[in-house]
Amino acid sequence: MIPPKPQQFASDNYAGICPEAWAATQAANAGSMPAYGEDPWTARAADAFRTLFDKTDAQVFFAFNGTAANALALASLCQSYHSVICAASAHVETDECGAPEFFSNGSKLLVAPTENGKLTPAAVRALATGRSDIHFPKVRAVTITQPTETGQVYALDEIRALSATCRDLGLRLHMDGARFANACASLGCSPADMTWRAGVDLLCFGGTKNGMAAGEAILFFDPALAEDFGYRCKQAGQLASKMRFLSAPWVGMLEGGAWLANARHANACAGRLAAAVAGLPDWSAMFPVEANAVFLQTPADQLDGLRAKGWRFYTFIGGGARFMFAWDSDPVRVDALAEDIRSLSRRAA
Repeated sequence: MIPPKPQQFASDNYAGICPEAWAATQAANAGSMPAYGEDPWTARAADAFRTLFDKTDAQVFFAFNGTAANALALASLCQSYHSVICAASAHVETDECGAPEFFSNGSKLLVAPTENGKLTPAAVRALATGRSDIHFPKVRAVTITQPTETGQVYALDEIRALSATCRDLGLRLHMDGARFANACASLGCSPADMTWRAGVDLLCFGGTKNGMAAGEAILFFDPALAEDFGYRCKQAGQLASKMRFLSAPWVGMLEGGAWLANARHANACAGRLAAAVAGLPDWSAMFPVEANAVFLQTPADQLDGLRAKGWRFYTFIGGGARFMFAWDSDPVRVDALAEDIRSLSRRAA
């Protein structure tokens, strides 16, 4: 047996499987069941999503990971000569190795520079109307990341404003919700209010970062948009033969509310760290803490000191330390991180 190491907060992907997802997986493992999504667990999971979103006609599909979910969802909206508007820091642009372009056979991502990682109606309109000649890929869709790569959350009014702009321009609105649950917990709103009621056409709902081993759900709020999407998933290698093991964990997550409880805990741990280190010399928050991420800016020697104390973290956004919290984050360990940061700050002072 490999002994566990001290908990780190470099990524919420470090977390294990939460009890609810694990129990549902074990239950799905009992006996023989039909393959390729024709099992009762997949039907039950899809219905659980329709109930959660109060949308009886929503079309639900399951993919192994977020890259596939986002790429296939965007590809379903576009022909190869189309384009998709995103923020410059959006995950589809910076961390998916060209998958959206690949799965759409060449649809171009048009990136909008933003100060805080959020798209604005003005930025969307500027890109969508900047050129309309045949030499430039025709804009077809907009994608937003909720929460953003910097851990900030689009307020409902911001989503509605973007949606209204999309409607005015004849564009579809996609939401990359790898941490969708954390955004819901932050805003205290229903999933429906943050998506189709606000004008979102389709959503990729992340399960991996919310307590599952793997698996993302793709929800089409307009059933017409989902036409032939099952074929697209099959062609891309996303139709699991034993689909129940992708869908059953969702039953455990959704039916008992674990998806939201997990997100609330993760968000609370981020707030705990942020509060504990606020105002320290040489340490400052890079972005508002609105979900389960904390970004801290500090001189390089302080970062080196924190690494020397055994902490792992990434610095790929703006050079500061990023800490991500998950369903299983231990508040005692969060406090230990805060104390090590305080000790470095005192030494520097």
